[in-house]
Amino acid sequence: MIRVLLAEDQAMVRGALSALLNLESDIEVLGSAADGESAWRELQRLRPDVLVTDIEMPGLTGLELAQRIQRHELPMKVIIVTTFARPGFLRRALDAGVSGYLLKDAPAENLAEALRTVHRGGRAIDPQLALEAWTEADPLNDRERQVLRLAGEGLSAGDIATRLSLSHGTVRNYLSEAIGKLGAGNRIEAFRLARQKGWL
Repeated sequence: MIRVLLAEDQAMVRGALSALLNLESDIEVLGSAADGESAWRELQRLRPDVLVTDIEMPGLTGLELAQRIQRHELPMKVIIVTTFARPGFLRRALDAGVSGYLLKDAPAENLAEALRTVHRGGRAIDPQLALEAWTEADPLNDRERQVLRLAGEGLSAGDIATRLSLSHGTVRNYLSEAIGKLGAGNRIEAFRLARQKGWL
């Protein structure tokens, strides 16, 4: 049996995925979670073979969850099922050790097949997205990404400095670097562009 945990913040989608996978004779859905933090707790409690997660969730995102699993060297695979057909997201997912990346508009049977492939040690990546992911590299480093994300949420450079325990000047430098790398006119434009590309 392939033992699965679902992490998805939309209740209807979560229920549909669970019902769909429970129809398969070789797949068992152990449980589900509506946000990243509760998914993290359930992962440790249930120890599934595979986590199926969305990217955008309250608390921890699916990508942050995958990074945490990788950091703690937990023996489970991760499949991301998302509406975000953004190459930047896929690249970051692969860097976080994700084994599968499927789009929600793919045929339903693709998910069960992806679970089997990943459980056997293979990879299940949307082919068109995989092609696009290697055409444009993410120019931002982790700190620039963090600072730009907070700026996009409306925090001032001073607030960001306090939040990240950095000096005001350092935050301004990171923002200026990010704006320059993205060829944007200001921090809001840089945030919007990076978000669109899937780099945030």
